[in-house]
Amino acid sequence: MDTKKIQCYHCRQRLSIKTNEAKVKCPGCKLLLECSSSPSSYQQQKGFMQICPRGNFGCNIMKKIRNDEISPNKRSLNTKPFSLSSSSSRPSRRAVLCGVSYNKGKFRLKGTINDVRNMRDLLINSFKFQEEGIIVLTEEEKDEMYSPTKKNIQKALEWLVNDCRKGDSLVFYFSGHGLRQPDFNNDETDGFDETICPVDFLKEGMIIDNDINSIIVKPLKEGVTLHAIVDACHSGTILDLEYVYNKYQMTWEDNRPPSGARKATDGGLAICLSACQDNQLASDTSAFTGNTMNGVMTYVLAEIVNKHPGLSYGDLLDLIYERIEEVKKNDCLVNTNFLRRFFKDKLSQKPTLSSSGS
Repeated sequence: MDTKKIQCYHCRQRLSIKTNEAKVKCPGCKLLLECSSSPSSYQQQKGFMQICPRGNFGCNIMKKIRNDEISPNKRSLNTKPFSLSSSSSRPSRRAVLCGVSYNKGKFRLKGTINDVRNMRDLLINSFKFQEEGIIVLTEEEKDEMYSPTKKNIQKALEWLVNDCRKGDSLVFYFSGHGLRQPDFNNDETDGFDETICPVDFLKEGMIIDNDINSIIVKPLKEGVTLHAIVDACHSGTILDLEYVYNKYQMTWEDNRPPSGARKATDGGLAICLSACQDNQLASDTSAFTGNTMNGVMTYVLAEIVNKHPGLSYGDLLDLIYERIEEVKKNDCLVNTNFLRRFFKDKLSQKPTLSSSGS
């Protein structure tokens, strides 16, 4: 069968297809591309147009241009949706990815959707996660069950660890606003609880570190590993894990609560990489791509893992520090926190590694 070359209009990936194929799914961005040489009457009625072919790409790619245009940023990232309460068909590699943009308010963020897409691609392409094992919560999902509300985030986290078994590899990712509030339970060495902000946090409240620990850290059974990546301000000890890594002395420091409250797992291992220390702010930048915003820590993490697979946690943290310093020297960081003008002396961002075991 003869083949021909086409190019995806979104990600510019080159594809080889059979000459008689009318449609093809791009393996890069997952868009469904129309590949006929001229638009059909149906396509014309639906608002398709041809993209001018380049060089020897012998096929025009059809693109929908009406108001309901298929935008890659608005396509569902939950390719095989299923009930969060379902315990069936539970893969051993599971992930919950949350990107909160706060579109309806003054706290809006621009890079969180890009962050979630980068993290999802990293898990699928580099760590062999299956699409059906990943739940994505963003405001661009049409189904309300995938909106990053407080209730939905908590439900998704419960799904993540429910009935976890030896050999399971779990991931929790969050990109959005993070805050801190006074600790009245004597559970924090610095006197503050760290929080993440769901899209409805002004109405329903924030999710504090104590609750995150109770939901996804304590239930971890022996042989189960949880990796959390949190790209938010004040996220250093957002999982309340018992040890924090000191990269300068290459030692694990005790972060157990003064009250003696139990923060440990049920035999499993939890590791958290946070965008900054508890008293710092996280940053976004367009320096990496030139035209889209991305969380600095998320983008750098994906970049390094793709380039240097198999790194130790300590080496990974060192490379993240080095890369962020490079970006800072170019004066490209833009802090996402609306209180930036009050914190000019705290804009240094030092990612933090914490663990349930030393």
